[in-house]
Amino acid sequence: MPESFLKEEHGTDRAGGRLIPIKAKLTLKRTEEGGRKNGIISGYRPNHVFEYDKSGQLLQTFIGDIVFEGQATIEPGETKDVIVRFLVNQPIEKYLTKGRKWWIHEASKVLGEAIIL
Repeated sequence: MPESFLKEEHGTDRAGGRLIPIKAKLTLKRTEEGGRKNGIISGYRPNHVFEYDKSGQLLQTFIGDIVFEGQATIEPGETKDVIVRFLVNQPIEKYLTKGRKWWIHEASKVLGEAIIL
């Protein structure tokens, strides 16, 4: 397992689905750069994109929530260490390597990026 995985290899969500928790550094785009107008709260569940095709279209989105402590929100333009909990029943494990970068989306809009720690 990559170092970025937490000590518990898999957790579970409220519905009993299995989760892969990873540590990541999340950076939200500033509003002026096309980011959100408001911050996100812990538990926010955006689309996660690891690859785009040659024309810039996203190939697949993955489901995972972002959890954090110590503040109520992460605001546009901020960077914070977080835990991202991905659902196990999707082909995501091949992307989960230390240093891997991915993009945070709401539909087709890119809101930020994250790097696996």
